[in-house]
Amino acid sequence: MSCLMPGEDFTLVVVFPLWPTFHLVGPLSAIDLSSSLSDGSKVRVAYQGLPGAYSEAAALKAYPKCETVPCDEFEAVFKAVELWLVDKAVLPIENSVGGSIHRNYDLLLFHRLHIVGEVQLVVNHCLLGLPGVRKEELKRVLSHPQALDQCEMTLNKLGVTKVSTNDSAGAAQITAAERVRDTGAIASVRAAEIYGLDVLAERIQDDTDNITRFLILAREPIIPGSDRPHKTSIVFSLEEGPGVLFKALAVFALRNINLSKIESRPQRYRPLRIVDDSNKGSAKYFDYLFYVDFEASMAEPRAQYALAHLQEIAKFLRVLGCYPIDTTL
Repeated sequence: MSCLMPGEDFTLVVVFPLWPTFHLVGPLSAIDLSSSLSDGSKVRVAYQGLPGAYSEAAALKAYPKCETVPCDEFEAVFKAVELWLVDKAVLPIENSVGGSIHRNYDLLLFHRLHIVGEVQLVVNHCLLGLPGVRKEELKRVLSHPQALDQCEMTLNKLGVTKVSTNDSAGAAQITAAERVRDTGAIASVRAAEIYGLDVLAERIQDDTDNITRFLILAREPIIPGSDRPHKTSIVFSLEEGPGVLFKALAVFALRNINLSKIESRPQRYRPLRIVDDSNKGSAKYFDYLFYVDFEASMAEPRAQYALAHLQEIAKFLRVLGCYPIDTTL
């Protein structure tokens, strides 16, 4: 076994074959899927929610002139890309207040799409109401559960009843449709414009530094470069044993590669591992998948060496994508 240190001067086998291939039916149109235009004017982008959702704002930040396509659930967003109904997808993966969105981590593994970019979006939670209504008149406020939690102090001061909905833009749509003066919503400024509501207050979240990170997904990976900072996302599993996770993470430390994110998820189809590590019988432990983001491009030899080293330790390894880091906050 070779750990490739310190010279690492062997003939390198390109690591890209770790990216699984996925054969799909032909495209529905002759649209240029390369997204070479920086404004995304030829790109259809799927997102979860209704027009005015924060996910739509993230799509427009990534591709300012794209055509956004709303989907009712996260699963539908993945399928829209796989079936060539859209070119890209934008999905939230973590929030600075609410943490990771575990459902989307699971879907990343289940589906065979590639991460081709990320978007960091500053969330501006606004209190919306019918035209002419004052915020003191509100008795009910609708929104996504996370938005309600993130604005708890403001809502408690108002003394309103919190009502959960599937997404924030949907809350704005319901408020506009019901036309009940004592009902408001927490959503974006864009949602207020779309559904004809007034913005009664802006930035009502408890934590002013509220940022959601989104991933951009596509059917094919991009060719990574080294002209700007890149991030690589992977998922792997390990055999049971002392120090195996330390050894896995050390392959990056040995090459001075920074890890920006580590997330563990129990394996859905084999959640428990039975280990007989004593004379007192067997024990059951969760069997985990580890999702890691590291700050290096697959075009860099150090990243390729690190993954080659990790492949010697891991029983499963998949590269989810290599993409430019969003530095536009």
